[in-house]
Amino acid sequence: MTIQELYREIGGDYDQAVRVLRMDKLIDKHIRRFVENDTPDRLFAAGDTMDPSELFEAAHALKGVAANLGLVEISDAASEIAEEYRPGNERRLTDDEVKAKINLIQDLNSRTVAGIRAYAES
Repeated sequence: MTIQELYREIGGDYDQAVRVLRMDKLIDKHIRRFVENDTPDRLFAAGDTMDPSELFEAAHALKGVAANLGLVEISDAASEIAEEYRPGNERRLTDDEVKAKINLIQDLNSRTVAGIRAYAES
């Protein structure tokens, strides 16, 4: 499997990853590391406690990591949560809506990690 095939399989934006990381060697290195990144787990744990500060911090961190790797769906969903809990912003979503977004991120993350593992084994 090529890096481009991986991005097609996981619904990522390869061109965005190229704009940020500039070369396949760096994309390969960092996409493989995503499997070990604990940022999604931090967000999932924050969703269990609904701690506003931790939700913001974890979602903001995940948004950046995912955006840099071209994982647009994860980045967009994390961005919505980060903006919901950004200090000074007024809440627009219910807790149930936030939890639904976190569940979406869990599903996207599982699909992404499975794809990356298959890519790493190929």
